[in-house]
Amino acid sequence: MAAITMWLDDTDAAIVRRYARLAGKSVPDFVRDAVLEKIDDQKYLAALHATLAEDDGGRRIQNQVLAELRL
Repeated sequence: MAAITMWLDDTDAAIVRRYARLAGKSVPDFVRDAVLEKIDDQKYLAALHATLAEDDGGRRIQNQVLAELRL
């Protein structure tokens, strides 16, 4: 297991401690979850941008999709 050190000013540290307590988590668990959530958000955002770039603007109604899928 690896350790990562992070320096915060007193105000920011107090905020992190408070939010961790409200979430019912230890500070390390809270920070780890927040960092990993941020990474997931960035991956989702990148995928969204790629999808939007490929969007040709064409739309189909549900009945058309079901007919194409023969459902």
